[in-house]
Amino acid sequence: MGDVKTSQRPRRDAVGSSSASWPISNFHFIQELTMADVAFVVTTIAVFALVALIAKGVTKL
Repeated sequence: MGDVKTSQRPRRDAVGSSSASWPISNFHFIQELTMADVAFVVTTIAVFALVALIAKGVTKL
């Protein structure tokens, strides 16, 4: 088989990090995931509220 190309990024141990900026970038990654979760919850609530309003309007017909 051929040679496997390795990534240019430094590898991280299971225990620590190879770069000092890793905790900061990890914080931003977690913050992005949290914002995605918040957006999902807000969108889900908005959809259910819209469905409830439509159902309430249909029952008045």
